Amino acid sequence: MQQYQEHKFSIAPMMEWTDRHCRAFHRQLTRHALLYTEMVTTGAVIHGDRQHLLGFSDIEHPVACQLGGSDPKDMAEAARIVTDFGYDEVNINVGCPSDRVQSGRFGACLMEEPALVAACVEAMKAAVDIPVTVKCRIGVDEQDPEAALDAMADAVFAAGTDALWVHARKAWLKGLSPKENRDIPPLDYERVLRLKQRLPDRFIGLNGGLQTLDQAEPFLETLDGLMFGRAAYHTPQIMGEVDRRLYGASGPDVSPWDAVKAHMTYLEEQLGKGVKLAHMTRHMLGLFHGRPGARSWRRILTVEAIKPGAGLEVVEKALAAVSPAGAELAAAE
Repeated sequence: MQQYQEHKFSIAPMMEWTDRHCRAFHRQLTRHALLYTEMVTTGAVIHGDRQHLLGFSDIEHPVACQLGGSDPKDMAEAARIVTDFGYDEVNINVGCPSDRVQSGRFGACLMEEPALVAACVEAMKAAVDIPVTVKCRIGVDEQDPEAALDAMADAVFAAGTDALWVHARKAWLKGLSPKENRDIPPLDYERVLRLKQRLPDRFIGLNGGLQTLDQAEPFLETLDGLMFGRAAYHTPQIMGEVDRRLYGASGPDVSPWDAVKAHMTYLEEQLGKGVKLAHMTRHMLGLFHGRPGARSWRRILTVEAIKPGAGLEVVEKALAAVSPAGAELAAAE
């Protein structure tokens, strides 16, 4: 666990959200948080457009790639490719409940096959020298979470996984949609705490329903890491406090204004490569949530970033709407 202890805070892998532009933006708010890619399947990594799927900017480090798959040989080959691209970690998805992943025999349905997940871990550990981790649920369907989570944890740690991130709710593969699986099954943080108490020398991180640092930070008295998902995406200003509160960084928190100004260099660089502004700014809409001018910020980015030729002037205009100079605009909302 020693080499992995630094990862007290991470941003969860979220399909269609945590792409490279999202991660580059999040990095402006926290230098230390571990950032995850969207899940990519082993087949896509091995046979698809690798640069499109795996390409990322150096500013994103530390960054982890999450793989979906269950064939140990393919998982090892994909892990080698991920490592060659320069990722800092490779993670196995044992939590996604969608029909697509079930039909491909990966994701949450693997909670029923801990020995297979362990075989994947073992093959990947033999193939690469970066951390290999697992992200799972506490169980699926009618499984007993006590037995199911213990079986998964014991199997993957015996195989050499460096960390286990646990989404603290079941996944219902029959009867609930992926969206419903993010909210309806009840959270059971106590189950994850019991796992850590049983395995005190293993890295156990918590995911699921974490909304604020005030709510989540006390879990670090027992657990090793916190993984935020939708709350971090929709209210990214949370991340501006992470380095000071969780990593002991000196100096002030990163303000939303400072994050946007720092991000301008990246936006300009990507615009020069032909990336559309809206593809990047869509991840920034929630940055000023709860602050005067937030609605103007969202409206300007939503409406004007999609126009042909939209550039940095759109972001500057939106930023002015939430700055002291934009007070009148904010008050008129």
